[in-house]
Amino acid sequence: MDSKPPVDTDLIDDAALALLFLGAFQRHPSSGALRAWKSFDWGVMGRLHEKELIYDPVNKAKSVWLTEEGVKRAEVVFDQLFRRPERGA
Repeated sequence: MDSKPPVDTDLIDDAALALLFLGAFQRHPSSGALRAWKSFDWGVMGRLHEKELIYDPVNKAKSVWLTEEGVKRAEVVFDQLFRRPERGA
């Protein structure tokens, strides 16, 4: 049976936080807090579309379709970035 190592949710949380930072557009004058969009940066989405990893993101939908190649690449990158290393490996 081909079982994958568990997901490292701390790495996922860090990646999400980094992407929120990427989309930050306003700093609170007294606290220094950043205001960020809850969606991905349009430049990133455009590049993924140019690489044919997602279908055209410019529409009214709040979601986007990954292409077949995008699905394959997404799974590989997800496993590389977010799977916990196996013990004893």
